[in-house]
Amino acid sequence: MKTKYLNLVLAACMFCYHANIFAQGKNILWYNSPAANWNEALPIGNGYVAAMVFGATRLERLQLNESTIWGGGPNNTVESAAKPYINQVRALLVQKKYLEAQILANKLVTQKGNGGMPYQLAGNLYINFRDHDSVSAYKRDLNIENATASVSYVCHGVRYKREYFTSFTDNVLMVRLTADKPRMITCNINLQSPLEKAKVLAGGDLILSGLSSDHENQKGKIKFDVIARVKNFGGSVSADTAGLKVNNADTAVIYLSMATNFVNYHDISADPLSRALGFLNKAYKKDFATLLRAHSAFYQRYYNRVKLDLGSSDAAKATTDVRIKKFSNGDDPQLAELYFQFGRYLLISSSQPGSPEPANLQGIWNGELKGPWDSKYTININTEMNYWPSEVTQLPELSTPLFNMITDLSVTGKETASVMYGARGWSLHHNTDIWRITGIVDGPFWGLWPTSNAWLCQHLWEHYLFTGDKNFLKRYYPIMKGAAEYFIDVLQPDAEHNWLVVSPSVSPEHEYLTEGKTQVSVSAGTTMDNQLVYGLFTNVARAAAALNIDKSFADSLITYRKKLPPMQVGKYGQLQEWLEDWDSPTDNHRHVSHLYGLFPGNQISPFRNQQLFAAAKNSLVYRGDVSTGWSMAWKINLWARFLDGNHAYKLLTDQIAAVSGKRESGGTYPNLFDAHPPFQIDGNFGCTSGIAEMLLQSYDGFIYALPALPDAWQKGSVKGLVARGGFKIDIEWNDHKITRLVVRSALGGNCRIRLNQPVASNQLKKAIGTNPNQFFAVVDVKAPIIKPNDKDLSVKLPQTWLYDVQTEKGKTYTLIGRK
Repeated sequence: MKTKYLNLVLAACMFCYHANIFAQGKNILWYNSPAANWNEALPIGNGYVAAMVFGATRLERLQLNESTIWGGGPNNTVESAAKPYINQVRALLVQKKYLEAQILANKLVTQKGNGGMPYQLAGNLYINFRDHDSVSAYKRDLNIENATASVSYVCHGVRYKREYFTSFTDNVLMVRLTADKPRMITCNINLQSPLEKAKVLAGGDLILSGLSSDHENQKGKIKFDVIARVKNFGGSVSADTAGLKVNNADTAVIYLSMATNFVNYHDISADPLSRALGFLNKAYKKDFATLLRAHSAFYQRYYNRVKLDLGSSDAAKATTDVRIKKFSNGDDPQLAELYFQFGRYLLISSSQPGSPEPANLQGIWNGELKGPWDSKYTININTEMNYWPSEVTQLPELSTPLFNMITDLSVTGKETASVMYGARGWSLHHNTDIWRITGIVDGPFWGLWPTSNAWLCQHLWEHYLFTGDKNFLKRYYPIMKGAAEYFIDVLQPDAEHNWLVVSPSVSPEHEYLTEGKTQVSVSAGTTMDNQLVYGLFTNVARAAAALNIDKSFADSLITYRKKLPPMQVGKYGQLQEWLEDWDSPTDNHRHVSHLYGLFPGNQISPFRNQQLFAAAKNSLVYRGDVSTGWSMAWKINLWARFLDGNHAYKLLTDQIAAVSGKRESGGTYPNLFDAHPPFQIDGNFGCTSGIAEMLLQSYDGFIYALPALPDAWQKGSVKGLVARGGFKIDIEWNDHKITRLVVRSALGGNCRIRLNQPVASNQLKKAIGTNPNQFFAVVDVKAPIIKPNDKDLSVKLPQTWLYDVQTEKGKTYTLIGRK
């Protein structure tokens, strides 16, 4: 009897152990060793301050960031002398003297002064445990369910634990040091920064004051303060020139605050010390547990909105770095789920509604004085990709810092429009920074792309389509209108076809001609520009109609829209990237800019313009799969739009692959950060968006449930994804058949839904005609020009069924399965 009882106890213990392992794998990144480098450290942040947790046992390092520490000071990069030479470049392009146009632009149409300012680290918090060299039972983790990190290990028979979070509610970094025996916490605490100007002790506080760097003839003008304060339980705390010393405490809690003098892009008059002390003094009145409860509850109000379950396996028992290496084996579906939610975690942690800055190239995490590409805002894909998941994964408020930046740029961009191009409205090129620069950056080959305003405005319109918020649309309509006015003024006639085109411009970062050592990118009428301007004119006209204003202006936009070039299919059966048929089928360039019209745009449809759809697919096949991290993320979204779940999943396995010295393409670092390489956060956000697109689409006049489900996800569920029109969708499936489908209608109106299976339901009626719901209006594009080619441009689509259900605002509809 006793043996039977012990066996039952043992079985119960083993069950609990394995249950814990699977729970751990579902929401936690975990490792059995400290971070060996920055790309193994774990990110925490609250949209204002951030840290990377390394987890070393003897000398712990927390690398610190504050989102407004940038090099330089208020400035713009508009080159007033460029205007006459822009007209000369246009003339050369009309004459098809492309090399001459590039050479002239390189010489005389360039940036003024600098190429943008870098986002910079604040410094490091070091915690020194002098004799913690030999340890066992080590574990380091990041729990993305409650936005906390921890480190635990056994040293000299004592179990130590460290807990970390960056408080969303109180704007401080918190560290709690504990042990399972009393009086065992003894350590030294210090602050360090390459930007340090002074470090002082004041009333028990360790205060580091710093100043951002000079950069490219701009004086560093961001002043900042970092303050550390310790609350001990048992033992004592003392201070000297080496920092703060904790001696023989039972528990020690570090409160750390950071602040700068930044108010906005033209005002740096704040008092950083007063700000930092304000955060610290308020938080210090609360204990660790109180701050943690408030922090996690705040975070979970965002995180818990969407649930994804793709199943699990024994592979989830391994450490996260091992799982990444083995993901391509195909037996760890839960890692894709973790990667999806990790992207949402990063967006919540780097871009809050009140954040002074949107997520940059590295989000909010950067460990250098001059990070990759200055860690600023690249607006020819990367900044936009950062916010692709915000609407569909139910995080719309997190786009607020992006919308605020667009507002700023619509002001600073007026100088670019008027001084460089002689136009109304506002414009900018392919890069900006905290100072909202709008001139050319990095020279004409990269930077002569004046169409960023159109892409940014697409985010404003999409927010309206998802939320139906007319107050938002009314607020941002003048900004959208200003961008449209700019293009009305600068569109140039194409003499050969009598079209209107953007000139000069580039297809982002891509050359079409190389002559000697000169690469030629400068051109006129690139496909991406045509798609962007077509979309902008359409959206502004529809916004005016929704607000019942500006009818004559809206009508003029439709007139101008008719004069834009149609999309063209070239000699290889591809969607042309340029006005001329210059594409090469062996070109594997990372940018797939001409496919903007498929994603994130809505101008290419498998159901409405199949020849364009087939040509776009040919283009992507030619480009190949493996590329930089963010490029592969974009391709996941594109293959989802091609309704090819298996190919999208194949790109996901290319992306969730370990980065090694032998791998020249992108992938994933051990801490799940995307590798360009180096680290760029856009690939994380792009993958999250791509997984959502595989499960739900709503751009083509209807909601499509499970449009690109791969064979690898035979069974699963997703709850809380959002479709345009304010519909929240829950889906459960088994063997590729939907077993439960629930629609929650936030705005009411017709819900048109496409399914891969027939459904017998009194609620669902066969859809007929155009969807009457205004949020699902499709874009009628011009008929493409098809040039002679030997490709079959027909499309074979899966059999689907299209239904309508009339909904009322605030009501829930169970269309398939149990209620």
